[in-house]
Amino acid sequence: MERQILHVDVNNAFLSWTALYMLKNGSKTDIREIPSIIGGDESKRSGIVLAKSQKAKEFGIRTAETIYQARKKCPSIQIYPSNYKIYKEYSNKLFMLLSEYTDKIERFSIDECFLDMTQYLMKATLLDKAKEIHTRVREELGFTVNIGVANNRLLAKMASDFTKPDKIHTLFQNEIQTKMWPLPISELFGLGKKTVPKLENMQIKTIGDLAKAQKEILSKKLGKYGIQLWEYANGIDNSEVKYEQEKPKSIGNSVTLPENISDVEKLEEILLALAEQVTYRLRKQQMEANVVNIQLRNKDFVDTTHQGKLSYPTASTKEIYVKAKELLKEMYKPNAAIRLVGLKVDNLENKDKQQISLFQEKTDEKQKKIDTVLDKINEKYGYNSVTRAKKMGLNDKIKFK
Repeated sequence: MERQILHVDVNNAFLSWTALYMLKNGSKTDIREIPSIIGGDESKRSGIVLAKSQKAKEFGIRTAETIYQARKKCPSIQIYPSNYKIYKEYSNKLFMLLSEYTDKIERFSIDECFLDMTQYLMKATLLDKAKEIHTRVREELGFTVNIGVANNRLLAKMASDFTKPDKIHTLFQNEIQTKMWPLPISELFGLGKKTVPKLENMQIKTIGDLAKAQKEILSKKLGKYGIQLWEYANGIDNSEVKYEQEKPKSIGNSVTLPENISDVEKLEEILLALAEQVTYRLRKQQMEANVVNIQLRNKDFVDTTHQGKLSYPTASTKEIYVKAKELLKEMYKPNAAIRLVGLKVDNLENKDKQQISLFQEKTDEKQKKIDTVLDKINEKYGYNSVTRAKKMGLNDKIKFK
């Protein structure tokens, strides 16, 4: 199965996150809209620029130059100190949003994440997922990101570094020659600065030059590193997304419908498909949910949410689906035209902490066996291979997110 990888990179993270924090705490000025920088102590001539606004960039201010030099270029420049606590807060907010899409997330840095979406696409394309994340980050978190869309880590990272800010770029194998090969060799991910002049002395000045170079010569000059660089230039990268199993606080999924739906039975079928995916991830995390929350968005883009507590913690598809149907019945207004349906489970706890409830039915063990069998099949062949939701008439039209 071909891997499906996203690289999410926050645009101008330190300055953007500082701006959001200041606005949240009463500031009347959005420092992203004025000449401003994030930097160290100006009284020390060694203090450097860590981040700059677009307005500051227009004055020729560059990252890593001294604040003293920046002030000479723009006497009115506003300087703000770095604050790791703020950065960590917003980085965690991004991580939690991304956790709704996959369990396989690598924090590459405080403002960058790789996402392995291979097992989590359902009926959506990788680009569909990227567009959804791109919009949600801007609307829900208040800052922007670049997203690289590709079939391995290297190409996803390269793609996200294309034109900025607030962009989505693809870099699939058939796009390498036109999008990546013309770039200067210095822009190849993983290439050290000291290696650039060595390659240039070999008349290798673009990534395309490196891709077409003879591996034997590269190996003789640079050893195994030369072979790796040749592979990178040709888009070859078999490295895995290095994720850690961080326990989520909630797990959810949503689907934008290809057409407005007013039929309650069809909405219930959609909830079943969402429950399948959400509980699959719950069981993979060895967790149980206590609360089910559903979201409906109507044709006028008005959102309504409703939540209910389960009788006992569970990861059962059947139990969570039944509760979701109850919530839908309570909140749905007759003839309302729905364009988005979401399902989320909250108040999660580790499975080994769960105590068997007196209210649990004997059929629960049978349901667990069904869930386990389907999970094994989906784990082996991909999530879309077998699902109780296959009976859905809309299954081929809906793009799950």
